[in-house]
Amino acid sequence: MKHHMLNSLEFGVRMESVSFKRTSSVAKMLGTVVSIGGAFIVTLYNGPVVIAMSPPSISLRSQSPNHDWIIGAAFLAVEYFMVPLWYIVQTQIMREYPSEFTVVCYYSFGVSFWTGLVTFFTVGSDLSAWKIKPNIALVSIVCSGLFGSCINNTIHTWALRIKGPLFVAMFKPLSIAIAVAMGVIFLRDSLYIGSLIGAAVITIGFYTVMWGKAKEVAMVEDDNKANNEDANEAYLDSPSGSQKAPLLESYKVDEHV
Repeated sequence: MKHHMLNSLEFGVRMESVSFKRTSSVAKMLGTVVSIGGAFIVTLYNGPVVIAMSPPSISLRSQSPNHDWIIGAAFLAVEYFMVPLWYIVQTQIMREYPSEFTVVCYYSFGVSFWTGLVTFFTVGSDLSAWKIKPNIALVSIVCSGLFGSCINNTIHTWALRIKGPLFVAMFKPLSIAIAVAMGVIFLRDSLYIGSLIGAAVITIGFYTVMWGKAKEVAMVEDDNKANNEDANEAYLDSPSGSQKAPLLESYKVDEHV
C-alpha cells in the first residue's frame, strides 16, 4: 500500500510525468492498479489449500485478549502516509547532499531519539522495561538494527539517489509475496491458491511499471541525443562553426587515410 500512496504523491508533486498519450505513462498507471489488485487478492482471498502445513509448535501470536485494532489501524494509516512523504523528501535531500551514510546516520539518530522519548513518557519510571537481557530479544534488536535499519536504509537511500522514489517503492509489493513464501517455509503456514494468484498479479504489475519506467528513460535519452545533434548542426551552420568546418573535414579525411 505504501508504494501506491507514493505513486499518487509523486504525480502530485510533479516528480513523475503523466500523459495518457504515451504508452510508458499508461503502463506505469496500469501496473500500479494491477499491483493494488494483487495485494487485495493476497489479503482478502484464500481459496483452496495448495500446500497444507501443520501449525508450528510455538505460536508467535499474542495471547492477550486486549487488542485495540482501531488504534493499530490508525497508526498503520499514518505510517503508510508518512513513509512515502519521507521517500520524496529523502530524494530531494540526496540531490543536494549525496552522502548515503551521513544521511542514514542522522536518520537513525533522530529515530532513536524520538523512540526513546516516546518510550520514556509511555513506560515512565519502570526501569525493567529498559533492561535488555541476553535472550531472543537481544538477538532481534541486533538483527533489526543491523539489517532492518543500517543496511536496509543505506541501500534504500542509495537507490533513491540513483533511480528515484518510484523505483524503490515498486519493490515494496514483492515483500508481500516474499512474506508468504517465508511463512510457508519457516512458520509452516498453509499455502492457498489466493496467495499464489495474488503474488502472480503483483509480479505482473511490478514488471509493467518497470517496463514503463525503462521506456520513459529511453525516450528521454533519445530526446537528449536528438537535441545535442540539432545543437551541433546549428553550430556548424553558424558563421563561427562554418569557419571551423574545413578543419573538421580535413581531420576526418586524415583519419580515413
